Amino acid sequence: MPNAERKVAVVGMGGAFPCCSDLADFNDKLFSGKSLIREWGQALAHGKNIRSTVSGFITEAEMGLEAIYSEIAEGYPETYIDTLRRIPDGNLATADLGSIWAMLGALDAIKMAGWSESETQSEQTGVIVGSGGAGHVILRPAWHNFFELHRKSRVAGSHTVDRAMVYRDAANVSCLIKNKGVCESIGSACATGLGNIGYAYRLIKFGIQDRVIAGGVEGTSLETFIGFDAMQVLSRGFSPNESSRPFDVSRNGFVCSFGCGIVALEEYEQAKARGANILGVIDNYFNNSDGDGNMFFPSFAGQKRLWRGLMGDSTLKPDVVKVHGTSTPVGDSVELLSVVDVLGEEGYHISAPKSQFGHMLGAAGAVEFIAALLMLKQQKVLPCLNSVTLNPELENFQRSDSWTGPQKPLQAYRNLIPQQAFAKEINSIVCLNYGFGGTNSAISVSNDRS
Repeated sequence: MPNAERKVAVVGMGGAFPCCSDLADFNDKLFSGKSLIREWGQALAHGKNIRSTVSGFITEAEMGLEAIYSEIAEGYPETYIDTLRRIPDGNLATADLGSIWAMLGALDAIKMAGWSESETQSEQTGVIVGSGGAGHVILRPAWHNFFELHRKSRVAGSHTVDRAMVYRDAANVSCLIKNKGVCESIGSACATGLGNIGYAYRLIKFGIQDRVIAGGVEGTSLETFIGFDAMQVLSRGFSPNESSRPFDVSRNGFVCSFGCGIVALEEYEQAKARGANILGVIDNYFNNSDGDGNMFFPSFAGQKRLWRGLMGDSTLKPDVVKVHGTSTPVGDSVELLSVVDVLGEEGYHISAPKSQFGHMLGAAGAVEFIAALLMLKQQKVLPCLNSVTLNPELENFQRSDSWTGPQKPLQAYRNLIPQQAFAKEINSIVCLNYGFGGTNSAISVSNDRS
């Protein structure tokens, strides 16, 4: 059972962010209203075989990394070199690109947290980091060399398994920092990032761990990109900086992006006692499933139950709701209407960070949680870029006899969705993320009120 006496503080953060040199650069670009989305050469190279060509991607060079390709296995990145010498070669040998980002984010988060080596390597320190997809950049050339080129299996080397396994991100972080506590990965599609942080919160709240490194990763991968492009759910027809447009009436899909978000969580009284800089306090985490048997369509009822599980009997409104806000036609509508149905039509604002950097899939919830922490720090609401015009007509599903939600069009809630960052007193933020299979996650984070 959760221990009412134990609270959970956020004491560190780090990661990998498109078009940004570090966390400070990410902060500056977000609050100046810049888009981190650009044309992607890897997609453009395939011409008309790919419909969408924009992404919030990160190259090896932008992270101070260099891929070393095998001399005998065509196209296989045998290992990476850290040109800034942050990670030992032995750890790089067992990691794909996303796992390296996770290790770098963990180092930054631990440094910000101020954990000692003995604290980091304690039995009371856990690692909970997951990814939305497999190590495609490792697997594809390994399989190609075996199945298509008929090369021997050993041509791909001895690290294909550890560099591509579902658990690779957590495993690589754990091996780097040498913690002796829990080490796991939780996968829940596009709710993965927030789900891993939520599970880490529960480990501390339940008294199982005192400290946890947690978050989500999605390494740059054309293989991931083309999967969603084949589903015809990616944005197209707009310039890069206008392509992610949550709630706008002309939205036609999300921008497939990549990144990493890692946070350091710690039991509150312990963090306070050692003088840690507390970035936020997690009030609660709740997750559920829609339970309607639909793999893709969002559930208004499921999202309302999510809110009920998170808020309980509380009547307090968060100052900001950080929405999932992907730019999908139905997803955005259902989400906005479920928020309004629970919180009403005023007294809070909605922020949609994907409008600035796209949808980072398994990393989305973690990077957006960091964006929420930055909003708490800056006391500013991040915008929903490109939400120029909201639908003045009812959505088709609102016309159904079975619809039980708000009866106004999205345009009626224009006042909740800012198009530019603005200053405001922010004491609490609710973060929402959803994923295929009807999985829903919500977390509430507040300033340190002490």
